[in-house]
Amino acid sequence: MQNYQKIALIGGVYSNYLALEETLKDARRRGVEAVFCLGDLGAFGPHPNRVCDILRRENIPVVQGNYDNSIGNGLNDCQCGYTDPRDNYFAKLSYDYTFANTADGHKKWMKTLPPEIRLQMGNYRVLLCHGSPRKMNEFLWESTTPTHFLEKLCRDYQADIICATHTGIHWQRELPGGKYFANVGAIGRPENDGKPNVWYTILETAPTPKFTFTPVEYDYQQLAREMRREGLPEEFIETVLSGWWTTCLEILPAKERKRGFL
Repeated sequence: MQNYQKIALIGGVYSNYLALEETLKDARRRGVEAVFCLGDLGAFGPHPNRVCDILRRENIPVVQGNYDNSIGNGLNDCQCGYTDPRDNYFAKLSYDYTFANTADGHKKWMKTLPPEIRLQMGNYRVLLCHGSPRKMNEFLWESTTPTHFLEKLCRDYQADIICATHTGIHWQRELPGGKYFANVGAIGRPENDGKPNVWYTILETAPTPKFTFTPVEYDYQQLAREMRREGLPEEFIETVLSGWWTTCLEILPAKERKRGFL
């Protein structure tokens, strides 16, 4: 197993191939040794094949997200984990578009993606997953996830550092015993902060673990134009242009929702 010192972690691509291209350029300028994607390649944006083309051409290792699992296995929904009827309505629109516009070859590839990737970084065992090690579509929020639960995940899954995505908002926590958990954010859409940029994470472990949450600027106006031409919901387009979420708000805990209005 290769031992890394500095890697880039990408979460929630959501068919945003323009942001993916800029993220890869930025990460390489910063001298990372490797790039890893934590899943959810489709959804939300246009032309899902383009993201798959880039990741496969660049040989970037990918964790299977809930969207990828559903597309790869031909399921009827995205397994996103929403409970609100409005959120599920938009999730269904997004899933149906993505499934219809993903090539069969990419669907077969998604089915083969691993549920986790394990790395060695210095003396640290790193586990990359989508929602959590125990559940692919688990939402782990900074304000509501207790430290003792994250400690248990590290212990149960024999990891010193766990990195996930799924929620779309980045955060990290140092745990007792020299363990760490981080949500690496998402590059597919903004973080509900009124800014159109997206985020990815650089992880370094020398001399100690350091998470650098890194903003990425991309041509969001172009993405919005392509979304509109593809007939995607105006609510999605508004999020891309404004930086404010118009869907998936029901899953946000109170503290995370409040931050969006500061």
